[in-house]
Amino acid sequence: MKWFWCVFFAFWPILAIVVCAIAPSMNWWFPGEAMSPLGRRIDDLFYMILVITSITFVGTQLGLAYVLFTGARRTEPGNTTKAWFSHGSHELEVIWSTVPALVLLFIALYQLNVWAEYRIKDAFPEKEMVALLHRLDQKRTENSSVALAEVTARQFEWRIRYPGFDADGKLLPLMPDPQPTDLYDVNELHLPAGAPVMINLRTDDVQHSFFLPDLRVKQDAVPGLIIPVWFEAIQERSYQFLCAELCGWGHYKMGARFVADSEAGFLDYLRKLHQKQNDDGVRPESDDNEQ
Repeated sequence: MKWFWCVFFAFWPILAIVVCAIAPSMNWWFPGEAMSPLGRRIDDLFYMILVITSITFVGTQLGLAYVLFTGARRTEPGNTTKAWFSHGSHELEVIWSTVPALVLLFIALYQLNVWAEYRIKDAFPEKEMVALLHRLDQKRTENSSVALAEVTARQFEWRIRYPGFDADGKLLPLMPDPQPTDLYDVNELHLPAGAPVMINLRTDDVQHSFFLPDLRVKQDAVPGLIIPVWFEAIQERSYQFLCAELCGWGHYKMGARFVADSEAGFLDYLRKLHQKQNDDGVRPESDDNEQ
């Protein structure tokens, strides 16, 4: 029976390693390649931590297997090997306390730049964002926001507010409060690709979570707060857009999409929204009807 338990406890770590090894080929992994520059850096952090934890896991499981099989062998009839007893080792305790602490400190310092770039507002790529807004020919003032949309989560949908156009057809800046010229859509966020863009995230009710898995972007929407979130899609395509916070019985309904357009395509989308929103439904009679 002792050999059964030795094999039993050795089997599960081996199975875990095998499953992890075949996971990428079975799509039990990331949802494809990261589609943003920051997302790729986040993936690099993940893989670095994965390597460290994998080495630690394999090392500890090899040590466990050695102890199990050595102990079982020494209980065999005729084995005269004497057990070795220890009352503790100050040197070993220092080593196994210091090494994990140094590893954790290395991880903490290594990820600081990525964390700061994504979370600290002063580190946002504001110059690139302003350059994009100038290319979009947005009518700007010195204090205008660099956000191109306001995303409001509520039970159970995403409501998107965009800036509208002035009388000359020039894109207006996004104001903190809704304006008569603002444009709206639900569950479909459009923004330009190939440049950093910012949204203002808020919620009307409970806590939600803005999640773009392909871009590795996730940010909680907290009641009472307006949270700036920036990201950059490197390809013009449609991406999955989810709520990653259990927000009530209709949480499953908050599946939306994020469409990364070209800069011209983004303006065309806003113009179509403007035309649709200002359409009164009245159509002139055709010439045939008049006759």
